[in-house]
Amino acid sequence: MFGSNPKRPPIHGDGTMLDVQEIFPTFQGEGPFTGRNAVFIRLGGCNLACTFCDTEFESYHAMALEQIMIRTHALAQRMIAPLVVISGGEPLRQPIEPLCRALLDAGMTVQIETNGTLFRPLPSEVHIICSPKAPSGTYGIIRHDLLERCTALKFIISATNPAYSDVPDVGQSSLGRTIPIYVQPMDEYDDHKNAQNFAHTVALARKGGYVLGMQLHKIFGVA
Repeated sequence: MFGSNPKRPPIHGDGTMLDVQEIFPTFQGEGPFTGRNAVFIRLGGCNLACTFCDTEFESYHAMALEQIMIRTHALAQRMIAPLVVISGGEPLRQPIEPLCRALLDAGMTVQIETNGTLFRPLPSEVHIICSPKAPSGTYGIIRHDLLERCTALKFIISATNPAYSDVPDVGQSSLGRTIPIYVQPMDEYDDHKNAQNFAHTVALARKGGYVLGMQLHKIFGVA
């Protein structure tokens, strides 16, 4: 969307209907579950508008929870220990608690990808990967109720964009545990900038002891 999307507020409801962009089989290309066969449930709308975001999430449609589960089951049935990734947009805009519970009860591993600005009381088994954003040029502190539930933090790194040139403290230093931090180069659709981003990300990972990541789905050409 590259920052052109409307900023949409959280939605209230019972979770029996959700705005869905698409449901598709792929591989998880980022974070702790990199390389896993996965079903992505991409939900519509976001409460932020980031200029580097290349994801389409505004041509969504309403879909019943039962139909989401039928579609997900069909795609996951050939996968060993299926991973389901609920992303967006911003998935915590919508009441996804019933969807998470249904997926877990079906024996699936569930991961959420969130920007860290919203919170819902998700089941404790859900893995929350938070990728903080700095749409106004600076990072805010991740809300504590979400941060204490996070499995990992993931930061997008740019060598030339000052807002994304380092790993900030978004509250992780106040946690009573060490949380894994992943860093990956921003894709700016410019070979020269991307080479700079990669080198800068490697240097940051070495300096800070972070986990170095890449968008492997793009490298392998996987949708």
